[in-house]
Amino acid sequence: MKLYDLELSGNCYKVRLFAALAKIDLEIVPVDFLDGAHKREPVISLNPWGELPVLVDGEVILRDSQAILVYLARRYAGQAWWPEGAAQQGEVMQWLSVASNEVQHGPNAVRLVDKFGYEIDKPQAMRLTDRILGLLESHLSSHDWLALGRPTIADMAVFPYVALCHEGGVDLSPYQALDQWFNRIKGLDHYISMPGL
Repeated sequence: MKLYDLELSGNCYKVRLFAALAKIDLEIVPVDFLDGAHKREPVISLNPWGELPVLVDGEVILRDSQAILVYLARRYAGQAWWPEGAAQQGEVMQWLSVASNEVQHGPNAVRLVDKFGYEIDKPQAMRLTDRILGLLESHLSSHDWLALGRPTIADMAVFPYVALCHEGGVDLSPYQALDQWFNRIKGLDHYISMPGL
């Protein structure tokens, strides 16, 4: 099983992190993003969107980190990470949507501006970041984990860009519940890190 990967990408990291925690073997295929390798063969045939990560598992080819998390959890990691029940799946899924929307356009976007020079409306991204950090802080003030009272792929989906938003000039020091959640994730068996964390 291959993961076409960019080390500094939070979306790629969430897949690497989950695979490490669930003890799923991945062959990491580094992609030279700065040289545009994600827009050329073989990556562009695997993902016409020209984005990373891309997972190849035999005949299965998946793009989008949230979709990859669901696949890996369901196929290889059992119900601990991706539950069987509809209500439980819905509880996890709502956080995967947060990762794709609020986190992507808030914490991820501010990091893209400061760390990589992207031309994004940073004031708007900061407003979104402030909102999602407040919502997360409130939720985590009374919950150890995002869903189901245990670590799931919900935590893996949301964690990277929230934990990295300091690279976009965001002061995380007021968010004590968030900091405790970061430490719980970092304390999981087989946790791996990435640059910036």
